[in-house]
Amino acid sequence: MKVRPLHDRIIVQRLEEGEQKIGGIIIPDTAKEKPQQGKVFAVGAGKVKEDGNRQPLDVKDGDTILFGKYSGQEIKIDGEEYLIMREDEVLAILDSKGK
Repeated sequence: MKVRPLHDRIIVQRLEEGEQKIGGIIIPDTAKEKPQQGKVFAVGAGKVKEDGNRQPLDVKDGDTILFGKYSGQEIKIDGEEYLIMREDEVLAILDSKGK
């Protein structure tokens, strides 16, 4: 299914973290916190300003981002779980190049 979020919204797929071990104790999946990192799946066209022009988003499709613990709304697309959120809920874009 092709999905295009509206205005300044983005669709994010959470990145799963590896199995957590603390002092040799394996933490079960039910006790783990949801990851706060994700990959941008789709972006909207941008927010409409008062003068009628669109302000493009800083986040683009394919970016890896950090977001707050309670950010976004969970949705399902083709059986996969995603988050839909506004761009202003994004805390940072991770740069794999290490600039």
